[in-house]
Amino acid sequence: MNGSSFLDIPMHGLIGELRQDEPMSRHTSWRAGGRASVFYTPKGKDDLGEFLRRVPDDAEIAWCGLGSNMLVRDGGFPGIVISTLKGLNKLHKAGDTEVYGEAGVPGAKLAKFSVKHSLCDAEFMVGIPGTVGGALAMNAGCFGSETWEIVGQVDTINRSGEQKRKNCDEFDWGYRFVEKDCEEWFTGAQFNLTACDSSQGKENIRRLLKTRSETQPIQTANAGSVFRNPMGDFAARLIETAGLKNFQIGQAGISGVHANFIENKGKATAADIENLIGHAVEEVEKVHGIRLELEVKIIGRTKSDE
Repeated sequence: MNGSSFLDIPMHGLIGELRQDEPMSRHTSWRAGGRASVFYTPKGKDDLGEFLRRVPDDAEIAWCGLGSNMLVRDGGFPGIVISTLKGLNKLHKAGDTEVYGEAGVPGAKLAKFSVKHSLCDAEFMVGIPGTVGGALAMNAGCFGSETWEIVGQVDTINRSGEQKRKNCDEFDWGYRFVEKDCEEWFTGAQFNLTACDSSQGKENIRRLLKTRSETQPIQTANAGSVFRNPMGDFAARLIETAGLKNFQIGQAGISGVHANFIENKGKATAADIENLIGHAVEEVEKVHGIRLELEVKIIGRTKSDE
């Protein structure tokens, strides 16, 4: 649909912030990509629900937290991006051993909040470079743990703005996937944790952060792991043994620290990054006979599609 028709979205009564023609390079960890026709930051779940009720039925919707798992093509996204980072950021204890976090809460913040309140099992989330919403949507994980292992209940919202609370057993999930309605999205979750000594949790976090800093290029512009690990193997090993470590296309390069990371070396375009992704897939399949599957989400249109 034409981006200009989004100008007709009535804003009366809404308290969030709406921007038009918003550069997504400002909101993604790759610091690359085109513009979103509409970029909306809701002020809480009720405002989000009211906004969704006003969105045209044929408008494509994408969600953005820290933008660490998203590549927006250079031609932009001709739809609506909903930003959760500032508007859905409530975080609190929900019981003796439960913590509730809205979709825009960074995973690292939830991990540190939990151990501060002497609750463990969420420490691994310091290694997830995204928010609760993204972690729920893809069952993000690291250091041998996954998000849905600690989920008790989730809050959802659909395209009609209808909000529901659901138990975790209402969803099928596994490695980097969660089965749900494609037009129903997570707005928060209650995490069931374990009581522990706060110092123990803090030490776990320190250890995990040290491991992450030693094994991942955390100081560069990247989107975390680009590919899912094939069963019984590691994407990084396959990419490295295909001779692709440090390989570049334009200003996008495969990390020399961890081969499942692609870095923006300066002014990489989204096309540079996507072409490098495609090259890695082809080379790994040629060398190993395994076709890598994406962990990151690519949205929007190329420059040639404009």
